[in-house]
Amino acid sequence: MTEARSHRVFFALWPDHESTSPLLALAHELTARGGGRVMHPAALHLTLAFVGSVTPTQLVQLGEIAAGVRAEAFDLSLDRLGFWPQRGILWAGCRTPPEPLRRLAATLAADLRAAGFTIDHRSGADLVPHITLARRARCGSLPRLETPICWRANEFTLVETRLHPSAASYKTLASFPLAGPEAE
Repeated sequence: MTEARSHRVFFALWPDHESTSPLLALAHELTARGGGRVMHPAALHLTLAFVGSVTPTQLVQLGEIAAGVRAEAFDLSLDRLGFWPQRGILWAGCRTPPEPLRRLAATLAADLRAAGFTIDHRSGADLVPHITLARRARCGSLPRLETPICWRANEFTLVETRLHPSAASYKTLASFPLAGPEAE
């Protein structure tokens, strides 16, 4: 008997509502200069580990792995703009990623790999923490981000991507709390 359809999944942090508005305003300001497609508000996220297609059985295993991750809550400050011209990706990220973010991404990646999952090579220790603001952008130079956009990361999520002709949509499958600093 074969398992039901596969699920295309990743782990991520989602900005709070107060951070989404300034991120979108920034995206609109930047794309007004050089074009591009601004991300939908519900699509703004910071990927921790991209897993890809998994079976329903593997999906359960991913939830068990994530539930076992012990990491602390932390403040995230997006204080840098970036552009990857080969992919037309305009993004906001961290000049200096907080150490708890690095540890969370590295621990999650190590646990996933130890369980036999292949994750995107830019996950874990190679993570470039960023939130994609726009796709198909064109950009000559970027202004300095004068006011950082901040939020408190209190949880990380397991998310399913659903691909559509015009864009992807995301469905949160599970959330995993991050503890206070005493959890270290």
